[in-house]
Amino acid sequence: MRFSLAAFFLTALALEAQDHKQILAMVADNAPQYQRVSKQIWDYAELGYHEKRSSALLQKTLTDAGFQVVTPMTDMPTAFVASYGSGKPVIAILGEFDALPGLSQETVAIRKPVVDAGSGHGCGHNLLGSAAALAAASLKEYMEKNHIQGTLRYYGTPAEEGGSGKVYMLRAGLFKDVDVVMHWHPSDRNGVINGGALAINSAKFTFHGVASHAAFAPDRGRSALDAVMLMGNGIEFMREHVPSNTRIHYIITKGGVAPNVVPDLAEIFLYARSPTGESLSGIWERIVRCANGATMMTDTTVDIKVISSDANIVSNAPLATLAQKELDEVGGFTYSPEEMKFAEELQKTLPPGAGGHFEQTSEILPLRPIDPNAPAASTDVGDISWEVPTIGFTSATFVPGVAAHTWQAAASAGMSIGQEGMLVSAKSIAIMGADLFAHPEVISAARADLQAQLKVKSYKSAIPPNQKPPLDYREN
Repeated sequence: MRFSLAAFFLTALALEAQDHKQILAMVADNAPQYQRVSKQIWDYAELGYHEKRSSALLQKTLTDAGFQVVTPMTDMPTAFVASYGSGKPVIAILGEFDALPGLSQETVAIRKPVVDAGSGHGCGHNLLGSAAALAAASLKEYMEKNHIQGTLRYYGTPAEEGGSGKVYMLRAGLFKDVDVVMHWHPSDRNGVINGGALAINSAKFTFHGVASHAAFAPDRGRSALDAVMLMGNGIEFMREHVPSNTRIHYIITKGGVAPNVVPDLAEIFLYARSPTGESLSGIWERIVRCANGATMMTDTTVDIKVISSDANIVSNAPLATLAQKELDEVGGFTYSPEEMKFAEELQKTLPPGAGGHFEQTSEILPLRPIDPNAPAASTDVGDISWEVPTIGFTSATFVPGVAAHTWQAAASAGMSIGQEGMLVSAKSIAIMGADLFAHPEVISAARADLQAQLKVKSYKSAIPPNQKPPLDYREN
């Protein structure tokens, strides 16, 4: 029923071809500036909640483009909102700009960090924030020229990589009057993001024991590191008894100070993911029991600090149908001979069978139902989708076969392949925004679709209600 309703709207939807042509020309004219911005943010490679230069650059760029920019959250200084226009509808575009630790990489087809052990844009968020800003600036230019009524917003959202920045912006009420949210993400293919992603919880489990001389008086010690290892061992046994698309991964962030000192402090930083919040809740309870069981076996104690919690993305049929139409109209792109040479060399560094085909950059994937057992990541976009109708795109900014969170992705994101690929989503978002402003009936259908799903679905974040953004979550 929802799909047929969306199809009904589409029979009279799209703006005149001339209007789309005008918007796409504006994106093309503005593209060089925002591609340079993407490279500058790639150079900065700042981690979540510390993206000071990246955020400032985007704020200045959008201010220069005629947006009113505010930084509404004193406890999240790199977050900002850029607005143009007034009244309804309110259409929002999301931008991210945080990098990942340890993925510094030059734009070459061999592993070569710019800075040893430095951060890098292995998820392409330098492209994400810049292309979203390009779409916003071009759509604003179109609205101004054609006297389009309504409000356009760009949300600068920090710390997507494990910091749940959007959750705190959502809790602050910054999305309460928004009608539709659009977003995109770098990938090795072009498609529509309609729902999906894994719900995720993360926490630091800090164990406290008793220090002692490991040889002279071991009986007096109570090893916090033993508790960490026992908790990890319990989780490894858990893996055999969880749903197929559950993911649990962790690192030991603190493991003691010397082999001859019984560790009185040890810590494990853990992520758990599952297709829905409901399934994740039960898995998380079992993980906590593993931690508590480890304390019983070692005579230690544990403190659990939730760091982040992101929901799965709620699908939206009317928006997905329109998004697919826009993406099909925009189309993909093809590599230059120099880009093809780079891509062929980079593919040689991938695991056997991982390489994709180069036609992926020019192809548009058809709209398909979400497969709950397909490989997936997580994003704090999910939490917004439970409150506001949300739709997204992917663009082939990575060499085919390259996965996110790798040095190969960082290399792709810093060169022309990423900078050309980002235009696919920028164009799609810009023309979709124009169609949404022109057709409030689609917005109404999208809201009705979300409300119908919320009658049988529920949302609850694992982040404590009064918790502040964890600005130091990577350091401590």
